[in-house]
Amino acid sequence: MKTNEGTIDRALRIIAGLALIALAATGTVGAWGWIGIVLVATGLLGWCPAYTLLGFNTCPMKSETK
Repeated sequence: MKTNEGTIDRALRIIAGLALIALAATGTVGAWGWIGIVLVATGLLGWCPAYTLLGFNTCPMKSETK
């Protein structure tokens, strides 16, 4: 797994994920709010499988050339 999320992307995912989890835990939003767990996990790992499938990369690190 290669990092494909930049710092800002990761921070926003973690913040949004924690907010969704809090809203789901308090019953403000429905069960879909638990999707925040995925956002927090991908933010902590720095890797998003959807980005890999779609070819996105917000990480500023240079890619290796062969």
